[in-house]
Amino acid sequence: MKIVDVDLEEVKQGLEDGSMLLVDVREPHEFAAGHIPNSVSHPLSTFDPAALPVGEGRRIVFSCAAGVRSVRAIEFAQAAGLGLREHFAGGFKAWSLAGEPIA
Repeated sequence: MKIVDVDLEEVKQGLEDGSMLLVDVREPHEFAAGHIPNSVSHPLSTFDPAALPVGEGRRIVFSCAAGVRSVRAIEFAQAAGLGLREHFAGGFKAWSLAGEPIA
């Protein structure tokens, strides 16, 4: 399995220029309590790789609270035959600790 860590600055740039789709795999109550603006919710507990918008022109990067569940999402996606391998290594915690805006 291949995993690529994406850092805070790369996530900010990808969201700003529209080249990245940040997929938050935290649970719905966590997402509702606060999330990275422009991220989308796909909880790991009900994760379906077939529901991901692969091939729509944006690179998919997974995110969670700190980087553990996002790696699991990569494992599930790769097991389903998808070539996804990127995750925001610091996750929501790194985003919020850096003082970035929260939706």
